[in-house]
Amino acid sequence: MEGRDRIQGGPGALPGGRWWPVSELIYLDHNATTPTAPEVIDAMQEALASLWGNPSSAHAAGHAARAAVDNARDELASLVGCRPGEVIFTSGGTESDNLGIMGVARARRQAGNRLVISAVEHPAVTAACAALAVEGFETVTVPVGPDGRVDPDAFIAALTPSTAVASLMLANNETGALQPVALIAAATRLRGIPFHCDAAQAVGKMPVTMDDLGVDLLTLAGHKFYGPKGIGALIVREGTPLSPMLHGAGHEGGRRSGTENTPGIVGLGAAAALARTEIHERVSHARKVTALLLTRLRSHFPDLVIHGPEDAAARLPNTVNVGLPGILAHQVVAEVEGVALSAGAACHAGTPEPSAVLMAMGVDGQTALCSLRLCTGRGSTPAAMEEAAAAIATAARKTADRL
Repeated sequence: MEGRDRIQGGPGALPGGRWWPVSELIYLDHNATTPTAPEVIDAMQEALASLWGNPSSAHAAGHAARAAVDNARDELASLVGCRPGEVIFTSGGTESDNLGIMGVARARRQAGNRLVISAVEHPAVTAACAALAVEGFETVTVPVGPDGRVDPDAFIAALTPSTAVASLMLANNETGALQPVALIAAATRLRGIPFHCDAAQAVGKMPVTMDDLGVDLLTLAGHKFYGPKGIGALIVREGTPLSPMLHGAGHEGGRRSGTENTPGIVGLGAAAALARTEIHERVSHARKVTALLLTRLRSHFPDLVIHGPEDAAARLPNTVNVGLPGILAHQVVAEVEGVALSAGAACHAGTPEPSAVLMAMGVDGQTALCSLRLCTGRGSTPAAMEEAAAAIATAARKTADRL
């Protein structure tokens, strides 16, 4: 895998208006999206050229498309350890989260109106819960500690007989913090409460299986593990009640209507097959290059702090969120040359705002504005990590000189 640390493509605009060839960028934003793997591109090009039939059609063109969709379903099922019939193809992580939470809550309306989530969930989860409020559902949000992880006892204590569904992400997209999903899943199963897990950031970056986690529903997104955008899946354990959100001709076993996106599904299947082959190598490689990047940054910034678990084993192997005290992260992102990375803050109307995730962890607003999210990938090399750390340090010095 090593040796493809610079991503392919044409020129891209830097935030400051300067241009940098994308082919020369050191890419450290793999939690935002990943470069599409060549194997995935090849599979999708073949699908676009040859598998144009409607998978529901009863002629040869339809049969060929159906076979490709079924093969991709098998590949995805093998990756996450489920039955092929438990895979529902969706348009991506947002739809999967919405369907997993809203679909179960509505199907179990008679069981209760309580939703239990953590304080660091993705907006696709929190917004879905908020939308259900107009239908009479209430959301209980369990806080996290300074390391970004929930106390499993506190989460379990929030579960009551009136809980319709509970949801907890496996890995946080900003800090990489891994949640005690399996421990909590055992408790929800004893109580008969369906448990949804947003694993979009974890699938393809570390081993993830339904049985190891013990969850009832699992969200994944193709573009987070070298697949295409616009395709994902919700894994629904057999027997889990689910009301569809899209109504039509009853595709995906009546759970998600709409003619299948054959090229996207084929690409997702190819990404799943690649991940299954490489997963253990990806983990060890990510741990090595991420640790090197952190070590080199600490040599430049002795007062650097980690937002999230200090123990790398409690984080995604490719992710670290660092704070550079007194240095505004969005200015570093705008200034740094040749490196693609993200600030741990959202920018609205040109004004940076502190990350809601970091604030939920108890990080004060000003400190949160000084945070960078660094996410390595399968093509990151040690040499690139050395270069990236030096470039970040140079950018930080330039921004500090202007204060």
